[in-house]
Amino acid sequence: MKKTKGIIFDMDGLLFDTESIYQDANLIVAEKYGIPFTKETYKQFIGISDEEVWAALHEMYADYGEVTVQKFIDESWRLAHDRFKTGDVDLKPGVHELLAYLEEKNVPRVLASSNMRSVIEILLEHAGIRDKFVDIVSAEDVKFAKPDPEIFVIAADRLGISQADALVLEDSKNGILAAEGAGVPAVMIPDIVAPTSELEAKTVAVLPTLHQVIDFLEA
Repeated sequence: MKKTKGIIFDMDGLLFDTESIYQDANLIVAEKYGIPFTKETYKQFIGISDEEVWAALHEMYADYGEVTVQKFIDESWRLAHDRFKTGDVDLKPGVHELLAYLEEKNVPRVLASSNMRSVIEILLEHAGIRDKFVDIVSAEDVKFAKPDPEIFVIAADRLGISQADALVLEDSKNGILAAEGAGVPAVMIPDIVAPTSELEAKTVAVLPTLHQVIDFLEA
């Protein structure tokens, strides 16, 4: 296999089909409050921290009043997280197969997500894959969210390897930009948003599912 000494996994949209849950929750609550939030609006926020999204929503919808926008944020968050707590969140195709392959090859894995650790732990435990990762880097562990490279610099350090010897698996633009900034090669497995040619050029590969990552590593 390729000389990759450790794999850094994103979570939302890569391991779990969480982006569609967040999106649906936002759309449902936005309609309740008459806020013109759309699927296209959601796409622009993929891959950045909750705090940045919330600040942007307050700015975008200031005319609706701070109280209403905060209710929209809070209720959307609760609706999505109530779903997460049930464990009723689909894994993306190829997750189990790729993790089993990496375990067989003794390639260590770390999870690096802009989500909160409590959410990460819930999803991993329900899916039965918590023990597949040697460590977790969450939103609480960084000062700056993606596209800042901090999260992947920390993740490589947790793996005990250089950034150049790691490989990031990401689905979002901001994740790929963060990997580039950290000097970590990245494979993109697009979720909701397809990559531009400029973004593709910042990756070592763009693959349809995690299944193909095994073939990529073996090539």
